[in-house]
Amino acid sequence: MQKNGVMIEDTFAEAFGMRGCRLTVTAPSDHWALVAARAITGFATSVIGCGIEADVEGRSPAAPDGRPGYDCLFFANSWDGLANALLNRVGQALMTSVGSACFCGALPEIAADSEDISRFDIGGKLRFFGDGYQCSKVIGNTRYWRVPVMDGEFLVEETFLMLRAVGGGNFLLLGPSHAATLAAAEAAVAAIRQMRGVALPFPGGMVRSGSQVGSRYKFLKASTNISYCPTIRSRAPDSELLEGDNAVLEIVIDGLTEALVARAMRVGIEAACACGGIRKITAGNYGGKLGKFHFHLHRLLGDAR
Repeated sequence: MQKNGVMIEDTFAEAFGMRGCRLTVTAPSDHWALVAARAITGFATSVIGCGIEADVEGRSPAAPDGRPGYDCLFFANSWDGLANALLNRVGQALMTSVGSACFCGALPEIAADSEDISRFDIGGKLRFFGDGYQCSKVIGNTRYWRVPVMDGEFLVEETFLMLRAVGGGNFLLLGPSHAATLAAAEAAVAAIRQMRGVALPFPGGMVRSGSQVGSRYKFLKASTNISYCPTIRSRAPDSELLEGDNAVLEIVIDGLTEALVARAMRVGIEAACACGGIRKITAGNYGGKLGKFHFHLHRLLGDAR
């Protein structure tokens, strides 16, 4: 298949089941709300080394306290992994941020009575930082904790929602130059970021150090994806690059639902093809043996037509 002169390989992206969560962070101004959002989503590019993947989704359409706010998405491999990581991040990165507050983000993508949703405690545990001076307030069916801090108080919702999600949707852009490949990747990222419910956890929404499972070194569980590294093309026995493929960038997508990941991949691929300048788009998989979600590129683009 070709689209705007770009070859779309007949392959699929292999993604995995994860646990996901949306938090809404607020502050007295947009500047400080963004500072808080960036702090709580820092060092969260890949579960391989960070234990969690996260992204600032965008401005919150309706922050519970009426202040400027941002929605943030978080993904981890397990319920405990996500719960523990968020407890640390809310306590260390968000509670320390000037004027911040933290709420459970709305999940309109999921039915309220879905069996895929569960609750976990954050505010109920962080309240002890108040050293006995904390207090709570119940509004409707929701309990909030008010923890005294030096610029006033830190307001945090007691529990948050966690749901079954999808991580690891991906596609790779192969181009003749770094500039052309980067331009196409930037176009893809800009298009995907118009969506809600998906996260691009890597810096700037893209990754240059794509990984493969395993390594020749037994102490590593992942290593560089040698099949797509242009500088070792002549030495790598399984290189997927042709002469003239001089740069590869990967877009990795986590989403609250399988449908959202599929749509984000389609939107990103179409934007990259419209930008032009690249030769080929492919995707990363492990033969279908590790992840149960398979996003076939031709089917995604066929659905669009």
